[in-house]
Amino acid sequence: MKTYFVLVLALMSAWMVYAAEVDGTWKGTADTPMGPMETTITLQADGEKLNGTVKTDMFESKIENGSLKGGKVSFAINMDFGTLTYEGAVAGDELKLKVTGPDGNPSDLNCKRQK
Repeated sequence: MKTYFVLVLALMSAWMVYAAEVDGTWKGTADTPMGPMETTITLQADGEKLNGTVKTDMFESKIENGSLKGGKVSFAINMDFGTLTYEGAVAGDELKLKVTGPDGNPSDLNCKRQK
């Protein structure tokens, strides 16, 4: 029983450390139909739930429906013109996202963790 408890505790600790790897501030530039757009994303994981904000020169919005499963992330932000969805993966200090706007056209957004 003691071994089982230690194993469960170790697995829970490992999951918390892994989930925390996404926490922090990420910066990147997306190529959009309006030209390059500098983006700052602040993320905080709470288990598999992902919270934070997305900020550009044109807008700032709170993340909704954020999800973290393994190294995969997904979230959305709602704007006056529609919803932007973000899907991708985190690996070390890189966050690679596909951003899809209301028109359905995706663009790549590659971010680096800010230290």
